[in-house]
Amino acid sequence: MTNLLSIVIWTPVLAGLLVLATGSDRNAALARGVALVGALLGFAVTIPLYLGFDPASAALQFVEFKLWIGAFRVAYYLGVDGISLWFVLLNSFITVFVVLAGWRSIKLRVAQYNAAFLIMSGLMNGIFCAQDGMLFYVFFEASLIPLYLIIGVWGGANRVYAALKFFIYTLFGSLPLLLALIYLYLQSGSFLMGEVPAGFEVLGRIVTWKMLPLSLTEQIWIFLAFLIAFAVKVPMFPVHTWLPDAHVEAPTGGSVVLAAIALKLGAYGFLRFSLPVTPDAAHELAWLVIALSLIAVIYIGLVALAQKDMKKLVAYSSIAHMGFVTLGFFLFSPLGMEGALVQMISHGFVSAAMFLCIGVLYDRLHTRQIDDFGGVVNVMPKFAAFFMLFAMANAALPATSGFVGEFMVILAAIQFNFWVAFGAATTLIVGAAYTLWMYKRVVFGVVANDKVAGLNDISAREFLILGLLALCVLGMGLYPAPFTDVMHVSVDELLRHVVQGKIPSVFPIPPLP
Repeated sequence: MTNLLSIVIWTPVLAGLLVLATGSDRNAALARGVALVGALLGFAVTIPLYLGFDPASAALQFVEFKLWIGAFRVAYYLGVDGISLWFVLLNSFITVFVVLAGWRSIKLRVAQYNAAFLIMSGLMNGIFCAQDGMLFYVFFEASLIPLYLIIGVWGGANRVYAALKFFIYTLFGSLPLLLALIYLYLQSGSFLMGEVPAGFEVLGRIVTWKMLPLSLTEQIWIFLAFLIAFAVKVPMFPVHTWLPDAHVEAPTGGSVVLAAIALKLGAYGFLRFSLPVTPDAAHELAWLVIALSLIAVIYIGLVALAQKDMKKLVAYSSIAHMGFVTLGFFLFSPLGMEGALVQMISHGFVSAAMFLCIGVLYDRLHTRQIDDFGGVVNVMPKFAAFFMLFAMANAALPATSGFVGEFMVILAAIQFNFWVAFGAATTLIVGAAYTLWMYKRVVFGVVANDKVAGLNDISAREFLILGLLALCVLGMGLYPAPFTDVMHVSVDELLRHVVQGKIPSVFPIPPLP
């Protein structure tokens, strides 16, 4: 199908507009039904991407190329490779759970709530498919609007503060990105990031960003601009403080999308911009990214130990887990990069499940304070079993998805430097400490109070949501090959370009086999 990626992007957007058309809350049931059908359809149209993808090819697949703004050579250029494929699938998959998660808890502006998630899902698919820098930027910025509204309209008591903080941080990060994109356009004459595919030479002879002969000084300045932009989105230390506030105030669905998908946009930006466009600067400044990643893994993990709010604890754990991702990217090894990508996918499943579990408890008692719970297993045994599995995955227990990526990154780090690996491996201890400490106080022991005693176990809808995510966590932990096989060739091709660099004499690094 020639326009499959456009269908993947615009199907959920159109579904969201259709949900908006259902009108006021008097039609809330209709809005929920249309939203669920739209989310399921949005996921269904991504399945042919996986079935038709050729894992033996490093080239972009399902390519679409049309001139969009001719005066500035801006193109509607879409394509996926082994790196971006899984994130399109993950985003569309998680959107289904978000709609189901708000089925009962969202009672006001139901149509607008569901429409925001569907539209955001389509825009995020656009980010993962865009191969034109300006098209990427448009999707990148547009996706912030629905998330800003979700936090600011349906969030908690301090939702306006959290939404504004989120907006200010992301705006601050986006400005250096825009300046870097404009500079690259002035140097190359186009916004094309990679090579123009055969048969689409409608722009004439051009030099794409990946081909630009940038000096080391130019690369360093551009790399720093990218670093600021994408570090805010990951988020990396020290620009991480917006995330706990956003998570605490966001509704459950907002927290799920924020952790499972939105945080991946920053890490994905490193792969699409920082490494291929500025490979020499990436080597020159790898020490900086590695240092910030280790701070996230160690320091932020210790901060999570001190949290009393379950959402805030899991939010800080997300920052620590994403530190593994950025660490793996800048080890410049196939094992490290594939481990980081696996960690991103796994974190999408595990973080979504953790926030959904917290949402189950919050919907019943309207509190997230750990001290307000205790003995939940006595009244919610099914829920406690699911929560235990996801807590173990969050602590990187072997045979769960949380273990695979972290183990691969630690192995790559050992090959890079023992002390880097030692620092990264501390997360296996600290992560287990804060996760099990929370689980023990919330779930085990005697029933803490009458409110806990009156809790009802999960419904069939909640069982379905948590059950499907449990299958994903266990399936990826026991058999990760379907995930890693798709990305092998694309990762090798990216690393071959990064290792070779644009100034080969500066870094005498042997090429990959």
